[in-house]
Amino acid sequence: MNDKNRKLIRWILWIAWMIVIFIFSQLPGDVSDEQSKLVIYIFNVLGLDLNSHLGNLANFVIRKGAHFTEYFILYILTLNVLRMYMDKRKAWNYSLAFVFLYACSDEFHQSFVPGRGPAFRDVLIDTSGGAFAYIVTSVINRFKIGKK
Repeated sequence: MNDKNRKLIRWILWIAWMIVIFIFSQLPGDVSDEQSKLVIYIFNVLGLDLNSHLGNLANFVIRKGAHFTEYFILYILTLNVLRMYMDKRKAWNYSLAFVFLYACSDEFHQSFVPGRGPAFRDVLIDTSGGAFAYIVTSVINRFKIGKK
C-alpha cells in the first residue's frame, strides 16, 4: 500500500471514530442505559455475572469502561494521524490534548441530549483512557528502541 492510501485510511478511521463517539453521545439516557444492560447480559451469558460481583455498580462500571475504551482508541487514531506530520513526542502530547478537548466537547454535546448531562468526571475518565494509551504507546516505543 502506498503512503497516500495509508494516510487516507488513517484520516478516515480517525474521523469515523469521532463520528461513532458523537453518535453514542447523542443517544438518550434510557437508550444508553439499555445498551449497558445488554453488555451486562452478554457477560452473564459468557459466565461472568457482573451484577453478583458488582451489584448496582455493574451498569456504572460498564458505562465508564466504555468511555475509557472509546478515548483510548481515539488517542491511538489521533496519534496515527499526527505522526504523519510531526515528531513522536509532539504527536503524543498533542494527541492527549486533543483527547481532552474532544472529551470536553462531547460532554457539552450531551448537555443537549434528553436524559443525559455533562459531567466533568466523564471528561476525566475519557482523558484517562487517552493517558493510558499514551503510556502504552510510550512503553511499546521504548521496547522498539531497545531492540534496535
